Amino acid sequence: MSGHSKWSTIKRKKGKADAVKGVVFTKLAREIIVAARSGGGNPEGNFRLRIAVAKAKASNIPNENIRRAIEKGAGGADGANYEELTYEGYGPGGTAVMVKAMTDNRNRTAGEIRHIFSKNGGNMGETGCVGWMFKEKGVLTIDRQGCRHSVDDLMLMALELGAEDLQEGDDIEITTSPDMFQAVKEGMEKEGVVFSDSEITMLPETSVIVTNLEQAKYVLRMMEALDDHDDVQNTFTNFDVPDEIAEQLG
Repeated sequence: MSGHSKWSTIKRKKGKADAVKGVVFTKLAREIIVAARSGGGNPEGNFRLRIAVAKAKASNIPNENIRRAIEKGAGGADGANYEELTYEGYGPGGTAVMVKAMTDNRNRTAGEIRHIFSKNGGNMGETGCVGWMFKEKGVLTIDRQGCRHSVDDLMLMALELGAEDLQEGDDIEITTSPDMFQAVKEGMEKEGVVFSDSEITMLPETSVIVTNLEQAKYVLRMMEALDDHDDVQNTFTNFDVPDEIAEQLG
């Protein structure tokens, strides 16, 4: 498993900036509505809802707004018309791209996502064209600054709780199977570990290294445009770049 790519790091930083600008609430509210609709309005018995609420709180969404979103979903009214869709395709350089969306108009959303692909040198493909390159995994991220545990202690703790791997980079990332995600997260939190991010995501099994700066700019521009689309909840890619190219991308 290649783990998170540069896009994952960029997207995480971008998400924090978007939260400061207040542009993420619509997506977070939509996730809460759909999670409550599918699994009930009690976060204790609905793990997907619990994760969605935690993300909303981390983005400083007011508790009253969170409560209203849960009520909409649990009531089945306003949230009932959202449809969850996955789009797949290719970006410049043969990079694989997956897009998770929630929409009340699949024709409009499909056309707009296809336009973003083509405008940036990519093309949207058929369902399944790149999905086989990704595996669903849980990823728990720890900010290195302020973490009172050593990496060795974190590794031992995570593996004992059932995690699959720990990787060091700008942050510390722990990978789990989806089934073990909750147990590892809650077990480590009981030991005082604070996670800066936690999610069930799609990790690429292999990466496509883009060494051409202009090509890398196009891939990044396409991924940012997809991520900014109102109906897009999450984006995944196996795009990666060497450190020297990443520095030029800023």
